[in-house]
Formats: sequence, structure tokens, C-alpha cells
Amino acid sequence: MPTDAPDPFYYLLNFERALAWITGRYDDWLDASERAFIGAFLNDDTRLPKASRALLVRMLMRKGTLFRTGRLAYAEIGCPVEAAAPLAASGWVDADAALSLDELFALATRPELQRMFSASPAPKGARKGEWLEALRVAEAGCTAPKRYREWDAAADETALRVLVAPLCERLRLMFFGNLHQDWSEFVLADLGVYQYERVAFARSSRAFQQRGDVDCYLALHACREALELMDGEPADGEGLAPLLEAVDVIDTQHNAWLALRRAKLQFAIGHHAERRHDWDTALRVYEGCAWPGARHRRMRVLERAGRDSEALALALQAAAAPESEEESQRIARIVPRLQRRLGLAGARRASAREAQRAVLELARPLVPVAVEYAVRDHLSTPDAPVHYVENALINSLFGLLCWEPVFAAVPGAFFHPFQRGPADLHAPDFRARRAAQFDACFAQLDSGAYRATILRHFETKAGLQSPFVFWGALTPALLTLALECLPAAHLKLWFARLLADIRANRSGLPDLIRFWPGERRYELIEVKGPGDRLQDNQIRWLAYCVQHDMPVRVLDVRWSDGADRDAAALASAAGAEAA
Repeated sequence: MPTDAPDPFYYLLNFERALAWITGRYDDWLDASERAFIGAFLNDDTRLPKASRALLVRMLMRKGTLFRTGRLAYAEIGCPVEAAAPLAASGWVDADAALSLDELFALATRPELQRMFSASPAPKGARKGEWLEALRVAEAGCTAPKRYREWDAAADETALRVLVAPLCERLRLMFFGNLHQDWSEFVLADLGVYQYERVAFARSSRAFQQRGDVDCYLALHACREALELMDGEPADGEGLAPLLEAVDVIDTQHNAWLALRRAKLQFAIGHHAERRHDWDTALRVYEGCAWPGARHRRMRVLERAGRDSEALALALQAAAAPESEEESQRIARIVPRLQRRLGLAGARRASAREAQRAVLELARPLVPVAVEYAVRDHLSTPDAPVHYVENALINSLFGLLCWEPVFAAVPGAFFHPFQRGPADLHAPDFRARRAAQFDACFAQLDSGAYRATILRHFETKAGLQSPFVFWGALTPALLTLALECLPAAHLKLWFARLLADIRANRSGLPDLIRFWPGERRYELIEVKGPGDRLQDNQIRWLAYCVQHDMPVRVLDVRWSDGADRDAAALASAAGAEAA
């Protein structure tokens, strides 16, 4: 009798689909252990029992590599001890793992630990971590790793350790091209939680072009994790030297994408050195770093180290050929400051036109709400509705118009079915590689055809993941107002700026938009609550809009009870001093 009940082993089927995908694309450089593992899942002659394979996938989908058998209760698998036996025979799982004291504390509950260590109970009010520290001292020399039953004589279970986890991490990386996605993507897609555009890329498409690329990625990832562990630790004299040495030997010169990841990691290391006031290390890292903003950080480190002349020389050099609007903005601040400090006369800068700015005094809401919502509700009228859109509207209109070029199957952009966007989205040549498609989209803004394209994609692509479209913020009413009131010439200017620097320009747009549908016009409004300051990316967007005569202004909100004025003045003074 037919049934619509889902296959209880759906997750195993999905995992096997991924392994088949990997085999089809990376078969030329899989090693013997990877082939054996995949064969034990896919080949009828070598595959392990279904329950065993399912148990392994269940554990791979959970956090960590240690699991108590008493907590692995899955109806379709049955007894986890029996299912684990073939895994242990294959060397993939330790079916009765010895646990360190730290690992035991991670697996056991507090009441269970109280029973195990009744002779050394937790100090009153102590947290679990504090108790662990106390036990390390009290039980010094008596806390060697033991099997779970040896720690807890009353327990009728063992701990499983997944030994094959590093191999599976490597396979996951080969499939997704990153380590922030995991096998649950299949499940979420099956349930309709996430939906992805179907891109007809070549079967040969893959995230990595040679085996060494995977090694480089994993080495960079390990260095990133090591850096994160250093946060919060006191400077120890050794500093960052061992980590820098590890990063230096990672060769990414043949892979531009990995070279960019390496540069990002170097930038993070330089910033970490700055926080520790290790100026020499920070300078050394930034000097060899290609990540955007590294040159400006060098200026700031030189300045903070008291080397103002060197900082000014570097700033003037950068001013002649800035890498971005962001760097130009920062140079415009640092140069006059350094010149004053050095007693030098600086050239007077021509003041740019600024966005109109006004103070709006409102009654403090009885129920606390974000200040942007308070302003929206105050300004909105039936004839001139106001919407809180921030970055959502302009990005979404761009994403809907330019859906085809964003999801074009250019080589190296797409390689698995769970991509929110192209892998080269932030690459310098992102637009150049799709120039004809983007040009065709921008031409629609001249012909008027863009409206139909945006509306068609709003309907046919609804809910699909996109790096630009905010489906939750879009409604048919908002989209209709936008297409009626936003001039095509302004859309073209916004979209061009987005494409010029996607990483920097997807954010910073004004909070509110007011429409006058009867007059087919609009106004952008940036809202600042008491004590809040304009961020750099917001300043750049406001300047761009003013430069192109777009209607935009800033509203500084003050509550009519006056309680915020002293705090706002202090915050403003502190902000001015920091700048």
C-alpha cells in the first residue's frame, strides 16, 4: 500500500548523494582512505550495514566527536552499540573511548558528576567550569583518561569517539567549498526552509582545482581557530610569532581565492597585534597584507606608535591613489590631524555638500521601540507612506533586476546546489566576468523594461536564496510604490555604486524611505537617535546621494522629556574626541 511517509533514513540518502557528487568531481585526486570511506557507503560489495552508516551520519551531523551511547536513541537505527560495532571494526569509531576530565565534563550532566565525584563535590555556587578547575587541583595525578564506565560505575553505556571526523570534514569542505555549511543543508532544503536557485553549471565544476588547495584551506582554517583562541588571553611574550610562521608557509600563490582568504587572516592577526599594542608585529603583518584597509591600518599603527612623519608620508602616498572610497574618507581625516601634530600647514579641503540635517523632537514611546520605527510612524500618512527599509530595498531591486548575471554559471562561481550566491561575489573581476549580462540589465533602466523584469523575478524567484534580495522585507505594495516613485536614473546610479564595491556598499543606506505616489517622488531619511553618530559607510552613501541630487536628509531624534540631552552631548563629545 503506497504511503507518503518520509524515508526515515533521509539523512543517510542525502549524505550518500553528496559522496556521489564528490566522487564525480574529485575522483582524480581522492586518496586511498577517502576512496575506501566512500566505497563503504556507495559500493554494494564494500558497504557497511545500513544502521551503522546511518549512526555515523547522525553523529557527523551533531556537534563534536564524542557521544554517549545512551543519548543516541534513533528508532530507525536501533541499538547504537550494535550499530557502532562495524564502525569500530573499520577504524572509523572508537566504540569505548577513554575520556579526559574535560571531555567527561562536556558529556555528563551536573547531577551525574556530583555522583561521580561525591568525595570532591562542587563548591557552593560554583559553575561547572569552576568546579572543573577545582577538580584538576584536588584530583591532580588521578585524572588520567578513563572509559565512561570507569568514571561512572553506575552507568550502563559507553562513549563513542568519531575517529573519521577529520576525513569527513575534508569531504564536507570539498562539497561545499567552505566549512560554515554542513550536512543539515540537505535537510533544510528538503523541508523548504532554504530554497536555492538551480544553476546549470558544468559537471566538472568544483570548488578546488587541486588537492593542495584543500590542504591550504584547512591550514588557514586551523590558523584562524588558533587566533580566535588567543582572544581574551593575556600577552605572553611569545606573541603571535608561531602563528605568523604557520601562516607564512601556507602557499596560496596559485589560487587567487585562497590568497584572499590568507590576506583576510593576516589582517585579523594584525588587528589582534594592535589590540595588544604590539606595534612592530602589526606593522610587519600589514605591510605584507593585501586585504582592503591594511594600508590605512599601517597609518594608524604608525600614528599610535608616535611615528607621525612616517604615517603622514604613507597617507599622502595613499591619497594620490586611494584603493577605495573608504580609504579616501579615512585619509581625509588622518592627514590634517598629522599635519597639525607636526606643525605643518595643510592644504584647505574644499567642503563637499552635505545632506540636509534637522532635529525631530518626539514624545518618548510608552512601549520601547527602535527609534527608526518611532520616526516612521510619526511621519507616515496615507498620502505619503513611510517604510523602514535600510539596506533591504535598494539591494533587493538590484538583485531582482540583475538575477541572471548574479546567477550566471561562469567557471568557478557555482559548484554545488546549496549556494546562496556565486563564490566570486567579492572578487575584483566579478562584474567584468559578467559584463555583457550586467550591461543588458542596466540597458533596461534606459528602455523602461526593468519594471517588468523586477516584477517577474519577484513572482518567479520568490523565496530563493540571494545575496541581495531581502524577501522578508519585500511586499507587493512596497515594490509597487518603489517602481512608481524611484526614477530609473537613480536606480542606475545606486546599482552602479553597489557593483563598484559590493562588500563595502551593500550596507550604509538610509533607514527610511517616504513615497509620494500621487507625485511619483520619494525621499530617503537616515535616522539617528540620541547620542548616535553617522557611521562611515552611511556618510559615504549620503554624500553619493547629495552629489547626484537625490532627495536625502538626516533626522536627529530627541525625546521631548529632555532626559537624553546630557547623555547625547557626552556621547557626541566622546565621538568627536575619538575621531
